[in-house]
Amino acid sequence: MSNKTPVIAGVADVPLVKGKVFNGENVMSIQANAALEALDSAGLTLADVDGLMVTGMWAVPGPGQLMSVTLAEYLGIQPTFHDCTNIGGSTFELFVARAAMAIEAGQAETVLILYGSTQKSERSRNLAGRAPVFNMQYETPYGMPTPVGGYAMAMQRHMHEYGSTPETLAEIAVATRKWAKMNDNATSRDDLTIDDVMESPVISSPLRLRDCCLVTDGGGAVVVTTKERVKDLKKKPIYIKGYGECATHWHIAQMPDMANLDVARIAGQRAFEMAGMTHSDIDIVQIYDSFTVTVLLTLEGLGFAKPGEGKDLVANQNTAPGGSFPLNTSGGGLSYAHPGMYGIFLLIEAARQLWGECGERQVAGVKTALCHGTGGTLSSGATCILSTEEG
Repeated sequence: MSNKTPVIAGVADVPLVKGKVFNGENVMSIQANAALEALDSAGLTLADVDGLMVTGMWAVPGPGQLMSVTLAEYLGIQPTFHDCTNIGGSTFELFVARAAMAIEAGQAETVLILYGSTQKSERSRNLAGRAPVFNMQYETPYGMPTPVGGYAMAMQRHMHEYGSTPETLAEIAVATRKWAKMNDNATSRDDLTIDDVMESPVISSPLRLRDCCLVTDGGGAVVVTTKERVKDLKKKPIYIKGYGECATHWHIAQMPDMANLDVARIAGQRAFEMAGMTHSDIDIVQIYDSFTVTVLLTLEGLGFAKPGEGKDLVANQNTAPGGSFPLNTSGGGLSYAHPGMYGIFLLIEAARQLWGECGERQVAGVKTALCHGTGGTLSSGATCILSTEEG
């Protein structure tokens, strides 16, 4: 075991134009660009990297199925610690936890976490074509829209049990757009009202177009290294105070309780217990928003609202700029970008808020942040609690 303290020291994402990467960029080059920028911001170089963690869909099929091997070759590095786990969009919060474990165990000292996708440029977003094998044999042949159908079923159940409404979801979409309007890099920055959401086309009842995330390209990087290595930098190290993870199902019919998100409850409890913190200690929250219902269920699962009371927490634009509960301050997957797996961008925005780098959308006095990713069809969850304070 080492006596090193793991910290987040650098982050980066790639610029987009109308949701697409610049001409000529590919899924590996955008990850390389993000890696170089994140490392530079941490005062490090590729030569310092001895751990590489990457996941996504870009490598299947093809030689990139060995993702970390492919990127190690592309980047010209020789990492001795690898991880290509994939539990969906929550994987990157899991990666931060694994990187911290590796550093504490003396298996790595500087871990580079990467993600890239050019799904919009390639017009490759097609999850409905999954082969009807294993658990998909119970959905794919019968026309279940994937993944929106499963999320719609969960919202139907939540409405039945707790009295939430489509207007509840519209509050989330509008609040998130207000944050995006303050982010020059956000894909969707035009005005959005509750009426706009409610009048948008139904995709899978009760979810409408504006309840659904964007489909964009994107790439990002997070650098996890040791407090000792970055002690002389101007940026404060971001301490990884607590983390937790859970998965319960893949097939939506096997979700233990469609109205209550067990993966968020379990992962969140573990993270809070490890951090020795409570909900009142958290200054800012970044939650996976593949759909508006994902946010509603996650807020309740994590315990920021009791079951059925999430509708009250998000009411009256409480999560928008100026509200008492700042949430998804980049504009989220609903309005900033969503390149297939969004979890890394939760961490990137949290780090920038903790460093006070967010300009107009900066939340005052941010010292702690909670990030929670969701994967699959409400299938997996992973939580990280971050802080600029070590003690």
